[in-house]
Parts: sequence; C-alpha cells; structure tokens
Amino acid sequence: MAGVTSGLMKNKLEAYKCCANDVIKFKLVREEDDLENEDTTFRPDMTHQLFGDQESIFGYRDLSLDVYYTAGALVTYLKIKYMDKVTPQKFEGICADDVEKPIAEMMTSGYLTNIDEFVSVLSKEEMFRPPGELVHSYKTEHGKDNKATTFEVYKASIEDTPDFRKYHERLQTFILFFIDAASYIDVDDNRWTFYLLFEKYQKNGGFCYATVGYMTVYNYYAYPEKIRPRISQVLILPPFQKQGHGAHLLQTFYNECYTKPEVLDITVEDPSDNFQRLRDFVDARNCMALPCFHPDQLRKGFSEEMATESRMKLKLSKRQARRCYEILRLKCVDVNNEEQFKAYRLDVKKRLNLPFHKNGRDFKKLENILNPEELSATLPNMTLEQRHLFLENQFQEFLGMYQHIVKRLNNLKEF
Repeated sequence: MAGVTSGLMKNKLEAYKCCANDVIKFKLVREEDDLENEDTTFRPDMTHQLFGDQESIFGYRDLSLDVYYTAGALVTYLKIKYMDKVTPQKFEGICADDVEKPIAEMMTSGYLTNIDEFVSVLSKEEMFRPPGELVHSYKTEHGKDNKATTFEVYKASIEDTPDFRKYHERLQTFILFFIDAASYIDVDDNRWTFYLLFEKYQKNGGFCYATVGYMTVYNYYAYPEKIRPRISQVLILPPFQKQGHGAHLLQTFYNECYTKPEVLDITVEDPSDNFQRLRDFVDARNCMALPCFHPDQLRKGFSEEMATESRMKLKLSKRQARRCYEILRLKCVDVNNEEQFKAYRLDVKKRLNLPFHKNGRDFKKLENILNPEELSATLPNMTLEQRHLFLENQFQEFLGMYQHIVKRLNNLKEF
C-alpha cells in the first residue's frame, strides 16, 4: 500500500514540474501597449545558469515568469504567477523551488514588482540617453514597414562614463540567458571597454533609444609596449538578431583598432560557433580589399605576405588570416570543377594534417575536438586509414562553415 501511495504522489507532483526556458518571457517595452502585445515577447536560449543543468523548476502549476525591461534604460519588472503551488502542508513536507531567489541574485540593481510603478517609469523613457561617446551610426531597412531605421554605437567605460554602472548592471543580466557559461565581469578593472548598440526611433515628436546589444573588450598588455584587445562578450538581443547588427558592432570596434599603432592584434575569448561565423564574415570581407587576397594570389596558396598585410592593416592573427584565406579561396573556386576543388581540398587538408607531423605537433589546430591529453594519446596511435577519415571529416566540417560565410559574402548589400 505504501508503494501505491508513493506512486500516486509522484504522479501528482509531475504536474508541478516545468521547463524554465518555457515559462520565462522577456519584453523590451517602449510603450504601455507593448505589455499586452505578444509580438514583443522573446524567450531565453538557456536557463541552466539560474535553474541547474536540467533547466527545470519544481513546485508550481501553470507557472509564468514575466521579465520586462524598459527598452532604453532597462529598468526591470518581474511578475511571478501560477495556478497552484506545492506546500509542505498539502504535499507531505515537500517544498517548491524558490524561483525568485536566483533572479534576485542575478539582478544586482534591483527590480520592480508593481506594474503601475513600471508604467510610471516607462513614461520617463524619453529622457534616457545612451551612456558613453557616440562612435558610429548607420541606417537599415529591417523595420516592419521597411523604413530606414537609425542605429548608433556608443563607447563607454566605468572610469570615463559615470552614469554607465547602473545601466550595465541591468544590461549584463541578459548574458546568463543567451551566452553559454557567461559570467559577470569586474567592471572596476579599467582595462574593460564597452561598445553599446541602440536603435534611435521617433516618439512624440522627439527621439528615444532602445537597447539592441553590446560587446565587451579587455585590453591585455603585450610586451614591450603594445596591447592585445580581446573580445569577451558579444550579444545582440533576439528581437534584433539576423539583421546585420553584430557585423556593424564588430566593425566599429575594428575601425578604432586600425588607427591605433599600439594594437598588436585582436583576439577573441572562447568564441561560440555563432560568433566565429560573424568574425569570419567580417574579417574575410575586410581581407577582400587587400591586394594580397586578390583571387589570382589566392590560387597560389597562403603566403607570409597575407599574414603580414592582414596583421598590419587589419590587426588579424596569423591563424585568423589563414581562415580568411581558406574562405576567400573557396569563394573563387568552381566547386563543379574537379581539378580546382581537389586543389582546394588538398590545401586545407595540408593544414589540418600539421598535428600529425612529429616535428610540428600543433595540437591547438584540433583543440575544438580533443583536449591536449586526448590528442597526445590519440594521434600517434591512429592508423593511416583512420587519419585519412579524420582529415576528411574535419575538411567537411570546415567546408560547411566556410560555405555559410561565402554565401553571405556574395550578398553584401547590407553594407
């Protein structure tokens, strides 16, 4: 009988489990009507950094977590609602998860829980102005009615932008939901620089600003008198994704680096696949303007001239210059021409084969597949057949990534 009772209780509690990704709802609110407009809603990509690896919440039936931000200043409102809740009195001592605690810990600047207060704050959005220095602006036609929309990029730091701290405390909350393994940074370290992207739109005869995304850059020292900027976090909020804004934001940062002789080269901290594609596109597009990346030169193979010119003019590392070469050479290849494509395939595989050479064990070439210990144990033990299969699989993987970039390079009207 005890087993039956336990089973019934377990079945009953199943109705009180939910996926955190499904119950959290974000909004960037510009006006009061947006509160009831589902078109302005977007969901998180991940919630494991708040609710554990299973991304589940226990103890509520029909739970919803509404997290609304004023579009510009990002003043936050939180509403938690549910039909029923597990309590010790009703469920034999079992307690529901505390869903508000992880959100409260995430939002260090605080949040509102009264909708009337939020609407009152919303009415003051017209006074919000982006923190920092305006460094770039551009127009797109990605709006609902295809009218030209203005976007502006601002550069800020804690040291030089006194009103930036509070805004950043709200802005950084998004990374926990959209960047895997992200963590808050120490903004008091003055080597951090922030690039902020806003949409500038008309309202009541004036202009207002809506947050679009941002990028953080850490300026590392490079001996003896250089710096090596490292891109750390890049986020374009979901309502603005796939519209070319990430490329504009990255290029704005690049343009500042090009004019600084103290910048040795630009690096990226543990790039996601999406950011690597963005970086490849922007870097390859820029390399297209360099004489050494002319199609006639590309067919001759990767050269030191390519590495040197791209470093001097575009601040690219040799490794990234090589990627751009492979992308641009593919762009010039007639994939239906067996001889051309074979020459390209062998050229890429020659690079992929470097770790197998005893005198040049460049294990980092495969760091996205195996860790150093696994590489050390695996490479010497591979048969020739296994090596060929491994290289072919790697080539096909790179080819798929590169074809995505080439397709975008062939459609450059967004710039």
